[in-house]
Amino acid sequence: MNLPELYHASLHDRAEQPALEAAASDGTVRTFTFGELAARRDRMARALAARGVRSGDRVAFCLPNRVAIIDLWLAAMMMGVIVVPINVLYKGREIAHIVGDARPRAVITTAEHAADLPPNTAWWCVDALERECDAMRELDRALDAHDRRAVVDGEHQARVSAVPVAEVTSDTPAALIYTSGTTGLAKGAVLTHGNFVANARALVAAWQITATDRYLAALPLFHVHGLGNGIQCWLASGCHMKLVARFEHERALAWFDAYRPTLFFGVPTMYVRLLDAPPDRARTIGAHMRLFVSGSAPLPAQVLEAFRERYGHVILERYGMTETLMNVSNPLEGERRAGTVGVPLPGVDVDIRDESGASITNETAGELWVRGANVCHGYWDRPDATAAAFHDGWFRTGDIGARAADGYITLQGRRSDLIISGGFNIYPREIEELLLAEPGVREAAVVGVADTVRGEIPVAYLVCDHAPDADALTTSLRAQIASFKLPRAYVRVDALPRTALGKVQKHLLPPYAP
Repeated sequence: MNLPELYHASLHDRAEQPALEAAASDGTVRTFTFGELAARRDRMARALAARGVRSGDRVAFCLPNRVAIIDLWLAAMMMGVIVVPINVLYKGREIAHIVGDARPRAVITTAEHAADLPPNTAWWCVDALERECDAMRELDRALDAHDRRAVVDGEHQARVSAVPVAEVTSDTPAALIYTSGTTGLAKGAVLTHGNFVANARALVAAWQITATDRYLAALPLFHVHGLGNGIQCWLASGCHMKLVARFEHERALAWFDAYRPTLFFGVPTMYVRLLDAPPDRARTIGAHMRLFVSGSAPLPAQVLEAFRERYGHVILERYGMTETLMNVSNPLEGERRAGTVGVPLPGVDVDIRDESGASITNETAGELWVRGANVCHGYWDRPDATAAAFHDGWFRTGDIGARAADGYITLQGRRSDLIISGGFNIYPREIEELLLAEPGVREAAVVGVADTVRGEIPVAYLVCDHAPDADALTTSLRAQIASFKLPRAYVRVDALPRTALGKVQKHLLPPYAP
């Protein structure tokens, strides 16, 4: 199945049903039906075709959340065009790498963001593109009025046939989504129509998303979390969506109050912000919510518990990545176990293996290998990286984790984050979780630092209310973990460097100087 086929029930069978609440190009908040979205898709497709875009071309966008992204996505999927999202927070060097690697026909952006594009990059102003589509709408209305007075003529037939539609299959590339590049230059994961279809079907079934749900979309659509999960679940289920430009914690409670969503996808930092809500207001919001989902970064166990106490909901944590979309999820019904990401989704196989590639027993840490229809077809123009990541049909995630006897998986960090000290393996997340439970510690990141005796030693970077008391922290940790795991130093920082979705970028931490 391709994506236009997945969307058909919503865009056509539910044409009169309200689908989307969002700010239009003039800033006014509008509600669009699914039928209106289908018409906007067709006009965007005609506008792209008029600019020479053809099946197989790449078209990038660098935009905050707005309806034009949905128009572009729907049009591109119908045309066989490959969408390349670019983080709106990226600057010159980061954008130059993606543009140089993906080689899009053009970047759709604003005049403001166009200043960050590399010289001689083709770009189209999103506002001008939307005005052109609006002009098409007026022409369509005029032609429709003419058609009601007469038999459909050649002019009308030409207008209808001008909507470009390509033959696409489940293997047709739909998007190049670039990794966050935490250990080097970002790579473009080639995600196909089939990948997105498999992911949407799995999530809609696992989380029982239906047309009666109301989804508050605050995740950025340039990220796979918002685009690959949120948008696809909305279109696959036919539920109602409210799209906001970005998450603003000062306004978030008002959105929940006014829109009364049943469904919210977020990242841990959003849930930390939502904990600022007064208890009575939080309970009122929780009363109409059905499901809170967290991903893109580890959810601290204490945040899950504090949220349960305040909102009356246990956040559902799940695990996915750019290259695979969703792999594992805590259950909708059943135990949502703190600190774990749950069990593999239907249609996804997960194995845990040692450094030689051999499967290992439960309760033992190893690398997660994944296979299924959700897994990308490789990296764009990087056969070397593709060959290194895939083995006998399995994708090596680079994530370290362990599986309990009942199947629940706990992540322990990235393979590249693994610290080997004196021959012992140290998984930073275990130490970080303990540090976050210490009074006054708001954020924690543990990294390995070169040491002439032990090879590496763990060092903790802390965002805390006061200067860290190294002796007190060490005493507390010593009672909970082996001595070789104890941080050899505690460095106070104002903030941890993070991606737009809250993932810590440990390689950007300041160098440790003893």
